Amino acid sequence: MHEFLVESLSGVLGGYLYPFILEGMLLTIELAILSLFFALVLGLLGAVAKLSNNRSAKFVAGLYTTLIRGVPDIVLMFIIFFGGQLAVNIIGDSLGLDYIEISEFTAGVVTIGFIFGAYMAETFRGAILAVPRGEIEAGYAYGMTPIQVFIRITFPACVRHALPGFGNNWLVLAKTTALVSVIGLEDMVFRATQAGGSLRQPFTFYLVVAGLYLVITAVSDVGLRWLDKRYSVGVRRA
Repeated sequence: MHEFLVESLSGVLGGYLYPFILEGMLLTIELAILSLFFALVLGLLGAVAKLSNNRSAKFVAGLYTTLIRGVPDIVLMFIIFFGGQLAVNIIGDSLGLDYIEISEFTAGVVTIGFIFGAYMAETFRGAILAVPRGEIEAGYAYGMTPIQVFIRITFPACVRHALPGFGNNWLVLAKTTALVSVIGLEDMVFRATQAGGSLRQPFTFYLVVAGLYLVITAVSDVGLRWLDKRYSVGVRRA
């Protein structure tokens, strides 16, 4: 049945669905996952910096989240893709290195991860603040170091509080990957544009891409619900 549907759609779309569009979908998923990993790292660092007693760390983290929320995503995409390439080669020239080219994929991962790292930082900050202070103090009472308290108590406890915000950020991040088509990365949006222009059926191909994004978000929603149940074991619901 699955093969029949794929073959039927491929016939309607002039053979562009498989492998042309679906390969672009796999690239989109890969881009989203790597961007998410980068965003999680930046988000944790940003949250810890915002909650630390170091005024410099608080200032840098606050500036980072403020800038990200104030500049459109597509503008940041162009700044990092073109400006980042220029900056890297200026540094490379000073070190006597050959020309370094930043790929569209790398620029996409860095940009999307950088953008959503700011939103993840706010999500994790709120989740950490939601952890009962008594649990953290109990860890110190047992002689744990601050790092041990964070790894063994704070982080596992804050995951449950962070999941709703994390899930929302992930779903928005997955859709934001469509922006990479503007810098030439051959994701499914870019390929749908090419195929739609070739067959003069842009509406049909964009409709297919919309359906594929719905598949990604639907599968993600199932996974997020499973995680919510997993980390809510033993927790009384209001």
